[in-house]
Amino acid sequence: MNIIIASDHAGFELKQFIISNFNNFQWEDEGCFSSESVDYPDFAHKVATSVSEHPDEKGILICGSGNGMQMAANKHPNVRAALCWNKEIATLARSHNDANIMVLPARFIAKEDAVEIFNAFFETSFEGGRHQKRVALINM
Repeated sequence: MNIIIASDHAGFELKQFIISNFNNFQWEDEGCFSSESVDYPDFAHKVATSVSEHPDEKGILICGSGNGMQMAANKHPNVRAALCWNKEIATLARSHNDANIMVLPARFIAKEDAVEIFNAFFETSFEGGRHQKRVALINM
C-alpha cells in the first residue's frame, strides 16, 4: 500500500519513527524534513491533494495537536481526515467514517501509542451499510 505522509516541525520526529517502523509500506514523504519551524497547512494540502485525486491512497498527517492539519486537509473534496489520539478512535474513523487520512497529535501521544493507532487505522475496513449514506453527505 502506498501511504502519503507529511508533518510539520512538531511532528517531524514521530513521522520519521513511523516511516522507519513500518517499512512494509510504500512511503511518499511530502515533508517537512527537519525540526525547523514550518507552516503546517503547506504540508496538509500536499497530502490532501494527493488523496483527493487518488481515492485508493491513504495519508498520514502529523503536527503538534493534530487540529491544524486536520482542518486544512478537510477543505479538500473527498478527504476525510480524522484526528486519531487512540486506537479506538482510529478504528471508528475507518469503520464508520471511511477516513482516508489519519492525523496524529505528536505532542499528546507516545510513540508506542502511535504504533497501536497506525495498526488500528490500517487494519480496519469501512463497514459501509448505514454509514455509507452518512459518508456521502459529508461532501455536500
